[in-house]
Amino acid sequence: MKHDRSLQSSAGRIGSSRPKRSMSVQQALEWAFRVEHAQLELPEPPEPERELGFGFGLEYVLLQRAILGCKVDGGQYKLGSYTHEDAEVIAATVAGIPDSLGGKRMAIRVAELARAGLTPDWMPGAVPRCVPVEVKRNQHGERATTIVVGTERVLSRGKWRTVEVLACPVTFSPHSHQIDAARRDYDAWWKALTWTKDGLIAGHMLREIELSQKLPAAAPWSRFCKTVVRR
Repeated sequence: MKHDRSLQSSAGRIGSSRPKRSMSVQQALEWAFRVEHAQLELPEPPEPERELGFGFGLEYVLLQRAILGCKVDGGQYKLGSYTHEDAEVIAATVAGIPDSLGGKRMAIRVAELARAGLTPDWMPGAVPRCVPVEVKRNQHGERATTIVVGTERVLSRGKWRTVEVLACPVTFSPHSHQIDAARRDYDAWWKALTWTKDGLIAGHMLREIELSQKLPAAAPWSRFCKTVVRR
């Protein structure tokens, strides 16, 4: 009887599954590309779809998952190092970002940011300011560069004299277009992360990682603007 109980206990331990690691999608991406060094593979679509510019959807990712599931040990070997199977699945999902969300270009962007452990710079606190185009510095300090924009006749000490009219060329820095572009870039990245998270969760494609619903802040500049207004 003792022998039987020992076998049952041992079998229970062998059959028990390890608890999954909980991560946000951004954490999972950084783990896959930065820690596991997963590679982003962007295969060419079939000829008819290549001409129409179609991207890869979750169907391709599920196919990749099925291929990976056939491996005995999971994961892949690259340059003598082992890449975790879940990391490969995450990379395959990123590679499948559809054209409507930026396609291959966005996939590369997402992977590069994850590999560097960065979030797109949405230029927090940036406000266009009017500044001189050029500033000269000498021992007396800084002085905005001026240019001659015309001449005028003026009466000075009983004589008419011709004097130059000077102006200081100015610009806006950062320009509102720069700020808008940075925030569009962040928003596009955020939507790509949302698609990646939803696809991985819906497809039940990860074996040792459980993705949470947590995402980076959506349009964080709107919250920043409200704080400034309240002050």
